[in-house]
Amino acid sequence: MKPLKIGALARQTGTSAPTIRYYEEIGLLPSAGRQAGNQRIYGEADVRSLTFIRRCREFGFSIGQVRELVALGRDPKSSCADARDLAQEHLQTVRAKLAELKALERSIAALIVSCDASCAGGPGPECVILDDLSKARPRVSRTSSGRAKSGACS
Repeated sequence: MKPLKIGALARQTGTSAPTIRYYEEIGLLPSAGRQAGNQRIYGEADVRSLTFIRRCREFGFSIGQVRELVALGRDPKSSCADARDLAQEHLQTVRAKLAELKALERSIAALIVSCDASCAGGPGPECVILDDLSKARPRVSRTSSGRAKSGACS
């Protein structure tokens, strides 16, 4: 494979040049070789590494998690189970975020239903959505057992 400049690597991997430089800066990608004029040059291993990193990011893995996955891929003593455990942990986080988004969806839908029932089309100062959003609500906190506990939180 012919060496690639950063623009060609960016096009081939679907990543921007600033992102490539950032990944180099934080050590996710090894520093690029240089050619005359100090231009970065990349090879096939860089294409594979960057594709791996980009795919991890598409799956929502944090930079720290990507760093762990990259390290696992480089360590012949690592176990596939370690990668699986990291993916399982990430899946649990994604599922928790989904639950939060579903609760948010229900709350917003309830605001809209309340507006439709009470004041749709009325003057802004009488809008139940605006009124409801201006009221403090008790926040839900978690006990040490993980159960929800109502009450004001600061």
